[in-house]
Amino acid sequence: MEGDVIRKEEAVRERLRGLRKGEVKSENFSLPQCAKVGGSEPIALHSDGDVVIGGFFPLHYAASKPEYSYNSKPQVTSCSGFDHIAFRWMMTMVFTVDEINRNSSLLPGVKLGYRIMDSCDHVHTSLQALFSLIKNYMKEKLTVEMKTREYSPCLNYSPVPAVIGLASSTPTRAVAHTLGPFNIPLVSYFATCSCLTDKHLYPSFLRTVPSDLFQVRGLVKLVTFFGWFWVGTIGATDDYSLYGIQAFSTQFGQQGGCVAFHLTIPTSPTVAEIQKMADKLQRSTARVVVVFAKEVNLLDLFSELTQRNMTGIQWVVSEAWMAANQLTTPDFHNLLEGTLGFSFPGVSIPGLKEFLLNVRPSPKPGMELVNMFWEEYFGCKLEFERDRIDKSNEGALKKPVCTGLEDLSYTDSSYSDVSQARISYNVYKAVYAVAHALHTFLNCNSTGPSGGLCEMHNSFTNGQFLQYLKMVNFTNQFDEKVYFDSNGEPVPLYDIINWQKDSKNEISFVKVGSYDGSAQQGQQLQISKNTIVWTTRQSQAPVSQCSSPCPLGSRQATRQGEPKCCFDCLPCADGEISNQTGSSECIKCPEYFWSDKEKVKCVAGEEEFLSFSDTMGIILVAITLLGFILTTTITIVFHSFRFTPIVKANNSEISFLLLLSLKLCFLCSLVFIGQPSWWTCRLRQAAFGISFVLCLSCLLVKTIVVLLAFQTNVPGSRGRMLFGTFQQRILILCTTAPQICLSTGWVLGAPPFPFRNSNYQAITGKIVVECKEPWPPGFYLLLGYIGLLAFVCLLLAFFGRKLPDTFNEAKFITFSMLIFWAVWISFIPAYVSSPGKFSVAVEIFAILASSFGLLLCIFVPKCYIILLHPERNIKKGMTGKYQR
Repeated sequence: MEGDVIRKEEAVRERLRGLRKGEVKSENFSLPQCAKVGGSEPIALHSDGDVVIGGFFPLHYAASKPEYSYNSKPQVTSCSGFDHIAFRWMMTMVFTVDEINRNSSLLPGVKLGYRIMDSCDHVHTSLQALFSLIKNYMKEKLTVEMKTREYSPCLNYSPVPAVIGLASSTPTRAVAHTLGPFNIPLVSYFATCSCLTDKHLYPSFLRTVPSDLFQVRGLVKLVTFFGWFWVGTIGATDDYSLYGIQAFSTQFGQQGGCVAFHLTIPTSPTVAEIQKMADKLQRSTARVVVVFAKEVNLLDLFSELTQRNMTGIQWVVSEAWMAANQLTTPDFHNLLEGTLGFSFPGVSIPGLKEFLLNVRPSPKPGMELVNMFWEEYFGCKLEFERDRIDKSNEGALKKPVCTGLEDLSYTDSSYSDVSQARISYNVYKAVYAVAHALHTFLNCNSTGPSGGLCEMHNSFTNGQFLQYLKMVNFTNQFDEKVYFDSNGEPVPLYDIINWQKDSKNEISFVKVGSYDGSAQQGQQLQISKNTIVWTTRQSQAPVSQCSSPCPLGSRQATRQGEPKCCFDCLPCADGEISNQTGSSECIKCPEYFWSDKEKVKCVAGEEEFLSFSDTMGIILVAITLLGFILTTTITIVFHSFRFTPIVKANNSEISFLLLLSLKLCFLCSLVFIGQPSWWTCRLRQAAFGISFVLCLSCLLVKTIVVLLAFQTNVPGSRGRMLFGTFQQRILILCTTAPQICLSTGWVLGAPPFPFRNSNYQAITGKIVVECKEPWPPGFYLLLGYIGLLAFVCLLLAFFGRKLPDTFNEAKFITFSMLIFWAVWISFIPAYVSSPGKFSVAVEIFAILASSFGLLLCIFVPKCYIILLHPERNIKKGMTGKYQR
């Protein structure tokens, strides 16, 4: 039906375009016959005036689906379910027009009239009323185009510069789309759909109610303010619900929220559909439900929930039914008490209540809507209406008779409750906006021949008045600045309302906060939490969550295939913390810091080094001291028996120098233990390298001496002369000097320094304090030179393995070198692969093991002879001539 009407209107506009282009001659062009959509002229409340304003109000909230065809007789659309609140909105428009007409400073000399019709909150009836309203405007346009004064019988009323309406977004879209090409302004008082912001589709649409775009932002801020990130949504099938729920779901998701379920209530739901929706609502773990729907859509569902005695749901609702009186009956108290939501700011309009209470029915034409209200309100039939009733309508005849003199003040109804007028206030502002635009458009400030009155010769053409209306900017008696932005939107102001029981055990709408969409971020939402009454009278805000927020020290891990609000909690890894409840990620601690046991805060990382108090450190110190003491003991023994052949055999001076170097080898391991410092880092490798080179140099000399001694049978031979004491000292000095030079250059050129190594922190959780070597080749050169001397010693000792075996010192040197090589070959991979302090322990172990190997293999056999077998400590025993 809607499509047929729009197509017919498009045909008229196409004829007009053809006329302008000369394609259709004016004498052959006639007005199209007026098709009465719905079969009869709509009922209207009207008042004549110099300028007539149109108005649409949903006096009925249910309309039958029409059956319309251009080839058959149209059927009248029947409306049912009279809405007293919508009637109050309509009468607010009447009151406002009367107030403006009494105002001598606004539109002086101009009388405003109105023509108000019932939209039945339906597209078809809204369009039917619209065509009846604007047909004279269309007549004016057509006669101007054709330059004729012919009038069609179906065009009877004054031009309409603007229309006030409608309430619901879906019929508003249809009417706004129709009025747009004619540049007739449509100022809505309750249509909030964000879709109406599109100026390409609705160029002449304005409103005194904020767009749902702002309301959605406010609702998202409201639910997230209370920590509700797991909510359900309910909507209907109209544009208001569809666009609102879609925008809410998108913005809510961007803030980390999840929609647990969504219920779409059909226009005419069956009992099975209602029960299915109630089951889903009852099973859900979401305890907060956001509703974008009108009260008429929710009655069946809420009735089902009430029958099930379902409580504990925190309802968060849009302005569509925030102040809905149909849902405040005692039947819904347990279900809906504590409801929280948005509503438009309310004011008390002076004189409005008295005006509403003085409304009276009348048999005069144009009062049919008032008469209808009266009969619905008092449940009677007006006496002057009974004669018009079809005698077949026995139900109407059985109703009690009312005279029209009944007193509205003795009834308790939402109709006369204007203590906090909200939608009525939007109607009030819309009418005043049109009046102020007319005031400017008609040059009412002129001082010409009219004596300061308005210039009535101005005609409403070419969309000029629409531009004036868009530029309206005034401050009303409530100190509110009324204007429209570039999209025809007002300032987005909302009250946050809480449903609370009063002393009479009735639901009252209590303001607990506000939302100003034009304020700065962080100042838009104002809430007084202490004044809120929650569902089931809980002392604190309800909790609605799929999974409990993860505690401190853990993070969320989303479950596969489920919304992000459904998750498991996993503890943070070592070195990471989570110091906020519900963290989705753990925070890695900065370098040199580590997480505490609870994984809540980062603390200074525990420093690790091989200390003297460690078990390993104590053991190594004990072994070091043992080696030093043993070496000292052997030195004492050798000194005590320094004149015996076994001590004198290989130059006792070299033996004592070798013992001294072994003491240094044992003691240098102590420099590796303890916290690294500037001097220990420089000393440790240099002391190690020089001590071992000195030790190996002595062994090299001893090996050469043994080889020369046993190759010469005659004492004092030339071989021994060529390698005497002086030559031995020179050789020790020459072999030690390169290591001293290398170590000195390394320490001076690229000295090792204390370094806090965090590479092992992820493994051990500790910071390794070690000596960092900026020039690693220095260490390997030092170690390589030690290996070179050890290889020469081993090679020479191997050549002397067949010497007489009564006391073959070359054989013992060979054994000591084999131990030395075994230790240091295994040291390199162990040193490289050992983490932290263990690499230091490996190096100390290598130093001690090789030192003990040299000490035991070279000196213990001599001490054995000296102390246990002194009879062998003779010259013959040294030459292999001793007989046992």
